[in-house]
Amino acid sequence: MKFCKKYEEYMQTQDQKKLPGVGFKNLKKILKRCRNDHDSSLINANVDDGGDNNVSGSCSDHECPVCDGSFFPSLMKEMSMVVGTFNERAQKVLDVHLATGFRKYFVWCKDSFKGNHGAFIQEGKDLVGYAVINAIAMRKILKKYDKVHDSKQGQAFRSQVQSMHMEILQSPWLCELIAFHINLRETKTDMAKGSALFEGCSLVFSDGKPSLTCELCDNVKLEIDLTCSICLDTVFDPVYLTCGHIFCFMCACKSGSVTIVDGLQATKPTEKCPLCREAGVYQGSLHLDELNILLSRSCPEYWEERLQTERAERVRLTKEHWEAQSRAFLGI
Repeated sequence: MKFCKKYEEYMQTQDQKKLPGVGFKNLKKILKRCRNDHDSSLINANVDDGGDNNVSGSCSDHECPVCDGSFFPSLMKEMSMVVGTFNERAQKVLDVHLATGFRKYFVWCKDSFKGNHGAFIQEGKDLVGYAVINAIAMRKILKKYDKVHDSKQGQAFRSQVQSMHMEILQSPWLCELIAFHINLRETKTDMAKGSALFEGCSLVFSDGKPSLTCELCDNVKLEIDLTCSICLDTVFDPVYLTCGHIFCFMCACKSGSVTIVDGLQATKPTEKCPLCREAGVYQGSLHLDELNILLSRSCPEYWEERLQTERAERVRLTKEHWEAQSRAFLGI
C-alpha cells in the first residue's frame, strides 16, 4: 500500500479525536501541478528554439513560485498544528499519570478518561503512533519535493523546521511517552502490551553510557543519548532544554548561572546551551519525570549514590543562597 493511502486511512480513524494532520494528498497535488506547468514551459521553450535547447526538466532551486507560494507555507502551518496538538495531549496524559494525592483524584475525575486506566494508557500509545506517522509524512513529502525539483530545498526546509524545534520527533513529550511505556512494561502492566509501535523500545547501556532507543515503523529509529555532556555521567533529575539537549538539573543550573533555589526560569535570555550554544533555551525547559523514574529503576545503585551526593550538595547550596539573601537584606 502506498504511503499516501496508508496515511489518509490512518487520519480517517482519528477523525473523532479531531487531530490535525499533514495535507499529504493536497501537497502532492501542488507538486504535480508544479511539474506539469514546468513541463509545459519546457516544451514551449524547445519549440521556440527549434528543439535544440537542452533544458533541464526540473525547477530552479530558487525560482518556483507555485511551491514557494503554497507548498512550504501550507506544510509549515500543518506541522505547527500537529506538533502543538501532540504536545498538549501528551502533557495531559502524563499529568494524569504523575498526579498524586487529591490532585490525582481531581484530575482523574475531571479528565475525559473518567477513571478509565486502560483508556489513558491507550491514548499514550495512540499519540506516539500519531507523532511517528506525521513525522514520516513530512519526510516523504519533502523527499518528493526534492525529487520533483532536483534540488535540496526540501532538505533545507527540514533543517529549518528542526532549528525552530518543530520536528515532532524532537519533542520532549515523545521521549516522556516512550519512558512512560517502558515503565508500565517493567511494572508488568497488562495494558502496556500489544503495541507494534513499541516492540523495539528500550533503555540500553553501551560501555556504561545509557540511551533511549525505539525502533519505529517505516525504518524510523529514535535514539536519545542520556549522558549529561557537562558532568559526563548518566543524567540525574533530567531536564530538557528547548534546543533539544538533556542535562542534569544541577548541571543545567550551573551552566545557566542560576541557583537551584531560583531554578532555570530565572536564567537570562542571553545564556546559551553549553552544547549547541543556542541562546534562550532555559526558560522553556522541562523536567523529564517519566525518564527520571525509568533511570532510577534501571540503575538503582548508581541512583542511590548520586541521590545522596546531590542531596548534600543541594543542602549546601540552599544554605549558601539564603545566607547571601539574609546578608543582602540586613545590608551586611
